[in-house]
Amino acid sequence: MFDFLSPLTRRLFPFAAFAVVVFSAAPAQAQNAELSAASHHPPQAIVIGFMGGQVAPDDPTRNELIISDRLRAAFPANTYFEIYENRRVEEAHQKILQMLEAQPSARPTKKRNQETKIILYGHSWGASAVVTLADELQRDGIPVALTIQVDSIQKKGQHDALIPANVARAINFYQPDGLLHGRPEIRAADPTQTQILGNFKISYKEIPQECNPYPWYERKFIKTHIAIECDPALWNRIESLVRETIRESVTTAPALQTQTDQASHPAEPAAQTTLASGRRP
Repeated sequence: MFDFLSPLTRRLFPFAAFAVVVFSAAPAQAQNAELSAASHHPPQAIVIGFMGGQVAPDDPTRNELIISDRLRAAFPANTYFEIYENRRVEEAHQKILQMLEAQPSARPTKKRNQETKIILYGHSWGASAVVTLADELQRDGIPVALTIQVDSIQKKGQHDALIPANVARAINFYQPDGLLHGRPEIRAADPTQTQILGNFKISYKEIPQECNPYPWYERKFIKTHIAIECDPALWNRIESLVRETIRESVTTAPALQTQTDQASHPAEPAAQTTLASGRRP
């Protein structure tokens, strides 16, 4: 195939091709890689999302990844974003520890922990993974600024209802219908340490058109469970919560629509949102 090349060029060609592949793939993870390696200081924020079910972390149709990519573009410096499969809780846990250490010989300190805002969100089993990871971080003495659960389905061996005391604020969105429906209420292990922003019920009369790229069996058998995952209005709201939490000081709670606000701002036609519990338990 390459008879026209000189013997020396033919010998070097495979190495040149390998170099092209390696260096062309590098930009995709450049921001997170630079953040991991270039600084001796922990990032301003670490934002971790978990996919539900068996969904791959790079599925471009899922809002978990869509908002992560938008947030990464909005906060290009000193903020770490990553999406994980829900079975990779320990991998995410170790990554957070690595980011807080900043140097291989260092260990996370109380000061470092307080400087970095950790935000965790997920759908279905991914929402259960959020609480599991928050529990692990509590054992490490690491605070979490915000947890967001979307139609949380408790995975075997996990407990997604009780929010540990290291979490400053937590919020739960769920829908009550269909074969799979999320946990209707989360509560704080210590209400003096954790503010439950609310348990918000969303009912879907029809599936948002954004669900069309999802597999047919999901749209047929768990349609309301995926409706809440592909609902753009809800995920825009989640994205706003994350943005506010990154920007604000640790002592300021994120802005959130109250029940009165919702009455004057009705939900999208496909969904009706009601406040199930907006007070501390």
